[in-house]
Amino acid sequence: IQSAATTAFWDDHRLNIIDTPGHVDFTIEVYRSLKVLDGGVGVFCGSGGVEPQSETNWRYANDSEVSRLIFVNKLDRLGADFYRVVDQVENVLGANSLVMTLPIGIEDDFVGVIDLITRKAWIWDDSGNPENYTLEDVPADMADKVEEYRERLIETALEQDDDAMMMYLEEGEEPDLDTLKACIRKGTINLDFFPTFCGSAFKNKGIQPLLNAVVDYLPNPTEVKAQPEIDL
Repeated sequence: IQSAATTAFWDDHRLNIIDTPGHVDFTIEVYRSLKVLDGGVGVFCGSGGVEPQSETNWRYANDSEVSRLIFVNKLDRLGADFYRVVDQVENVLGANSLVMTLPIGIEDDFVGVIDLITRKAWIWDDSGNPENYTLEDVPADMADKVEEYRERLIETALEQDDDAMMMYLEEGEEPDLDTLKACIRKGTINLDFFPTFCGSAFKNKGIQPLLNAVVDYLPNPTEVKAQPEIDL
């Protein structure tokens, strides 16, 4: 019922984390925490989707102009549907989600995620240990969907760079990795879109790509203006 703070380290970066309550009765904790955040991760249940308190907290984050990632969690749960939750984020919250990973399997068959930028599949075993994964090629039955979402990702990201967009549209030349990441970072900080990831925190699947995104795309403390003081 209260926010909790902790510190973690990832890829030579220190992450100071505030975990806020999800229940609607304790949204004041979310509101207060947003005033000190440099960036946030909005966590949505893969089966429950966007709930009423999600709308309230998202509106608070919009008011505080906090850059965010989205993580669709619990894809191993019965009734989970990643694409339905993404649709709710866009239509209920009015947020422009930038899908960065796609799930491989769903519910009991959820085994990993596909990184759309690298076209690599992260496959975890059932041990629950996050380090027990392999990087593989995209499954053949998902190749078309991967290309569809990857094209959408690139076109949305390149709206941040006119020169790179022109080269992509006129010459069909894809941007290099650094340019693409820079565009995603710029758009995320400007609140133009919200990079969207998926996984199962309980099973430790899909967490590494999310942490990489926190480092790559969310602003560091020197890039964020101080929030005005509030009287609670």
